[in-house]
Amino acid sequence: MTDPTAVHFISGLPRSGSTLLSTLLRQNPMFMSAVTSPVLDLYTTVLRQLGAASEFASFFSDDRRARILKGLMRDYHAPGPEQVVFDTARLWTRHLALIDTLFPDARIICCVRDVPWIMDSVERMLHRNPLQTSAIFEHMAGLSIANRTLSLMEQSKGFIGAPWSGLREAWFGPFARKLIIIPYESLANRPKETLDRLYACLGAAAFAHRFDGLESGEAEYDARLGMPGLHDVRSRVSLVPRQSVLPPELISKYAGASFWRDGSDNPGGAAIL
Repeated sequence: MTDPTAVHFISGLPRSGSTLLSTLLRQNPMFMSAVTSPVLDLYTTVLRQLGAASEFASFFSDDRRARILKGLMRDYHAPGPEQVVFDTARLWTRHLALIDTLFPDARIICCVRDVPWIMDSVERMLHRNPLQTSAIFEHMAGLSIANRTLSLMEQSKGFIGAPWSGLREAWFGPFARKLIIIPYESLANRPKETLDRLYACLGAAAFAHRFDGLESGEAEYDARLGMPGLHDVRSRVSLVPRQSVLPPELISKYAGASFWRDGSDNPGGAAIL
């Protein structure tokens, strides 16, 4: 086990291609990537124990805190020689100052999609699993679609709202230059071009990815969420046209949430692929 050659982060919005991206990236033997990671939760817990709330706070300098946190990243992923780590969590975008301190060369890859289409995807997952109650809605059955969309967009802990607010904070914050935005349509319609551009942003050597015969899934993790199939990936990368199952008024209500589409309002110079 060695220190990773580089550490980058996969974040952004749910149901927007991060599982597909992770599946593609780990075809490259020099990359380590998974659909999700507990490292951010570990950081949150450990920082609390190293901080002012702990009776042992005086034993920890900032240098020691940094060594511990970087060690957690290394020891969890256990990379091989010269491997690059991609750690995945929806809320890394709320911690860009920490990332910049620990891993100053890191980039945060944010998969995004228009919010109504994310809601549509969630609704379709519910339709596929009518005998389940989802942790996304705190295992509450019988909610209306209007109530479900409100819950999804709650900004402190909503399935969409929390990462959306984190991404917006990062977009307008002082570390926006670290962001690489990958719209779902780009990855699904033009996977080779999108990955080539991503590799260029990361300064990584080119790699010949394949875009069919894909296999990915986290059956046990999805079952615990009450959403079987949540992290399944189709065998071939493609964008499948469909009619939304959302009522028109809900589509209209959230149509303006895709702030990254406004090319004139990118003050930090985030890269958009």
